[in-house]
Amino acid sequence: MIQQISCLTLGILLCCAPLQAQTLSAEFKQQSVHQIGELLQQQYVFPEVAKTTAEHLEARLKAGAFDASNDLKSFAALLTTELQSITHDKHIRVRTAGAGGRRADPLTSFLDNRRGGTAGFTEVKMYPDNIGYLDLRGFAPPVEGKPMADHCMGLLASSDAIIIDLRHNGGGNPAMVQYLCSYFFDKKVHLNSLYFREGNRTEEFWTLDQVGGVKMPEVPLFILTSNYTFSGAEEFSYNMQSRKRATLVGETTGGGANPGGMVPVNEQLGIFIPGGRAINPVTQTNWEGVGVIPEVKVPGEEALDKAMELAKEAAAQYRRQNQERDMALAGPLFDALSQYPKGKNDAEVLALFKACVDAGLMTEMDINMAGYDYLMGLDKPKTAELIFWCNTQLFPASANAFDSYGEALSINGSTKNAIKACQKAVELAEKSNDPNTELFRENLKRLEQGGRE
Repeated sequence: MIQQISCLTLGILLCCAPLQAQTLSAEFKQQSVHQIGELLQQQYVFPEVAKTTAEHLEARLKAGAFDASNDLKSFAALLTTELQSITHDKHIRVRTAGAGGRRADPLTSFLDNRRGGTAGFTEVKMYPDNIGYLDLRGFAPPVEGKPMADHCMGLLASSDAIIIDLRHNGGGNPAMVQYLCSYFFDKKVHLNSLYFREGNRTEEFWTLDQVGGVKMPEVPLFILTSNYTFSGAEEFSYNMQSRKRATLVGETTGGGANPGGMVPVNEQLGIFIPGGRAINPVTQTNWEGVGVIPEVKVPGEEALDKAMELAKEAAAQYRRQNQERDMALAGPLFDALSQYPKGKNDAEVLALFKACVDAGLMTEMDINMAGYDYLMGLDKPKTAELIFWCNTQLFPASANAFDSYGEALSINGSTKNAIKACQKAVELAEKSNDPNTELFRENLKRLEQGGRE
């Protein structure tokens, strides 16, 4: 069996092969048709369809359907038309080395793309009303795509709504689709499955527990589509739509759900053969031949304006919900702090702080700043001591948290405990090569030399 090869390898093979300037021979056409039929029957995901298609090509050859094709480009186009007329599979396509005798240097082209490429991430920016926008033109292999995804998603992390533009996205790597989807779910979700004829195996794609940035499971998400949106870009859209995680705006997509790879037919031609098919766990089907149909149908060129209109409203609602949630979490905490030491005990205050941290409302630095507000601004050193203590419990590896706690203890006259806290700060700082290590040492030295109990 002839194995599938990478697009780069096939590109080198095709680009280096001499283009036939003369009329294509009957022998060449016969050999090409026969080889395509053999390859389909060996590798196409639907064996019965492959057999029927191969027989159709042979019949069309005998009927003279390819006689008028005197150059590679027209021959490849006609072969593609005949193949798709039976398979109705938009991934199947016969390709040539190019037209007009132009030959690119594939190695130089490849290296240039690696140096100047952005893994499909073309534009990322923030619009008014805190609406994030990402223009994604392809799903690169994760080794290239993940760093760019993490960078772009980091820029969008504070958005109140996000628009991902896939109107010019022709697809790509399913593992990269999985990775980007994972940014928008905080639970384990079965996104898609791919069945492959070779090995009679099924590969499941679930959301990943970890990504290289902050997950955004609740941020309103809008996806722009067009009739150009294809393959992996359709999978991303279909995954999100089937899980009701996003609103699709634009046009029905191209309709290609069967993954595969390029296979050489001969020195002049290659064919893309889908060896697998997508199976969505929710619908138990896919978008092959029908495309992904958006909830909001508008012409592709109007999709961004319409999505911005929808995103503006969604962002405002998202902000209101967050404010209500934040008030529900932070209100009881600050009520308890205002009454301290009466009312709730230390453990109860710690639990309130933990709830805020777990919800992403507060960070270590936020708690540290609150401590200094009570220590310096409100002149409530005992409350500040409690806040700093809570920070050490929630972030036990933080040298800064222990140093601040030590400062509050010292001000409140508990020098021995202050020294212990500052010793812990120095120990943690030295272990982690903290840039403030020397400052923490000086604070400890000052306490040891002149503190009071």
